[in-house]
Amino acid sequence: MRRIPEKPRKLRYIPIGYKLMLSYMIFIVILVSVNGYVTNSMYDASMRQQTRTTIQAAITQIKDNVSYKTDDMIRISSLLYDDYNLVRNLKSRETGRDQYYRMAQLIAPKLDSASKSIGFSQRLFVYFHNETIDEVYQTRVDGDPALLEQTYDIYHLSRIRDQEWYKNFPKEEYSVTMQWKQVEKDGAENRISLIRRIVDTSNPLKLKELGIMRFSVRLKDLFESVDYAKLGEGSMLSVMSEKGNVIYTSGASEGNLIDSESLKNDYIKIEEKMGRQEWTIVAHVPVTIIAQEAQKVRTFIISVCVLCFILFTFAGIFISRYFSIRITKFVSVLNAFREGDLHKRIAYRGKDEFSQIATALNGMGEDVEALINKVYLTQLQKKEAELEMLQLQINPHFLYNTLSSINRLAKFGENEKLQKMVVQLGKFYRLTLNSGRTLIPIISEIEQSNAYLDIQKVKYGQRLEVLFDIDANIWPYETIKLILQPFIENVLKHAWWGDRIHIRIVARKEGNDILYRIIDDGMGIKRKRFGEIFAPAGEAETGYGIRNIDERIKLQYGAEYGVSIVSRPGIGTTVQIRIPAKKRKLYPREHSSAI
Repeated sequence: MRRIPEKPRKLRYIPIGYKLMLSYMIFIVILVSVNGYVTNSMYDASMRQQTRTTIQAAITQIKDNVSYKTDDMIRISSLLYDDYNLVRNLKSRETGRDQYYRMAQLIAPKLDSASKSIGFSQRLFVYFHNETIDEVYQTRVDGDPALLEQTYDIYHLSRIRDQEWYKNFPKEEYSVTMQWKQVEKDGAENRISLIRRIVDTSNPLKLKELGIMRFSVRLKDLFESVDYAKLGEGSMLSVMSEKGNVIYTSGASEGNLIDSESLKNDYIKIEEKMGRQEWTIVAHVPVTIIAQEAQKVRTFIISVCVLCFILFTFAGIFISRYFSIRITKFVSVLNAFREGDLHKRIAYRGKDEFSQIATALNGMGEDVEALINKVYLTQLQKKEAELEMLQLQINPHFLYNTLSSINRLAKFGENEKLQKMVVQLGKFYRLTLNSGRTLIPIISEIEQSNAYLDIQKVKYGQRLEVLFDIDANIWPYETIKLILQPFIENVLKHAWWGDRIHIRIVARKEGNDILYRIIDDGMGIKRKRFGEIFAPAGEAETGYGIRNIDERIKLQYGAEYGVSIVSRPGIGTTVQIRIPAKKRKLYPREHSSAI
């Protein structure tokens, strides 16, 4: 028999849908796993870092509060330390009527004032070498020590001469030597004392001790802000001396357990040094608070990852089958668009959604360039409209205030001042209108501010003094109009500290920028108002005019320019305005005037 040859076998291959699905599954497994692991790790690290940062900020605030109180006590003690009249009377050894006058009129009032000048309860004890000064001490009523707060006692130094705390007191260094220490009954009454000498400085090379002053304050008053509740349940706050001794503790009573080796890993420990007192604020926060939150997040992330894996798997099966045949055509066109070739087209037959996509892609290639240009022009127009709107919001405010002043002058019959104010108002608005231009020469802005101040001088007279400090090199440059006057108006409205006020207006060219400064010696701005002044529009009414000018400058020149303010209450305020140095354009009218 003849052998019949076998038919050749067809080569088997994996369809593109299965290839897509296999690649998709590998990608999803890796992506979901890595994303879950990285997300959990980052969140855990972020929580720990955020917790540490929050705790550090809380401890810093606590330290500042304690430092404020200790600095206040040091300040009051320095008033006695540097009081020459007190020192002179402590050296005197007068008797009789002179001794009574010295005590009643000179020494006692100073000590009484010092004992009551601190904003919280404390006692003042002074020990003098001069025994011609009578001892004065308060008698405790009903055994209640609180009734002796903000009082002073005078003793002879012989009472403490043999005390260890006195004998071990450091050698005097002018205006530096002082100690915070628990002495006498401080330990029993939960108090601590600030101890300083009173010295004779007539010979600076040899300071002579005249006495000892001791300000004794309750620990709970001094460390009122050291509260563990600010850090969370189970936390502990401690104030440690430079020798490592615990001065004050708030929180868990098991402070010794927290420092044991077995529990060190269960707490976050953060320390904050204090300056002159050489104390350390130590915080212990249990990590269980973070661990509980981290476990919840970990469970949630795992659940989301499993759910995403299931959903992505089914979506991958469907998408790989549906798009494997069609996707390559669209990819080629999209790649061409991505590379900037907007002329490539796709030929697709059918009546399904892919046909609509093909039509849309073909149309998009024709329209996208025109659309980009249109959007760009629209954004420019929007920016100019916003700039004009912000500018127009300033003038009505000033006009209202000026007309109110004119009305007041007319009511009181002050015609000369009324006429002068109307003339200056007309000059101000002639400069303000400026043919409707937003950008004007700097000289016009300075003249405009001067016109405004002339109006105000009619109102305030000699109470207002103004100094213009202008660099002549800035005249060739231009500026946004009406950015100086609102700040001058703010000074006259909010900064009065006494009967007179001085304003200095500075304009300089520094590098490639123009800097304006409006400086006054008024009452200044409190720190808490700075956040309100620069709050986003709509969140606060305070500082509307300042935000208005800052937004105008940023819209015109960019975010790196604008308004900044430096102020110290009781000293004054400096407003700085920064704009780029741009040469001004000469308009036809300016050309003709120049000719």
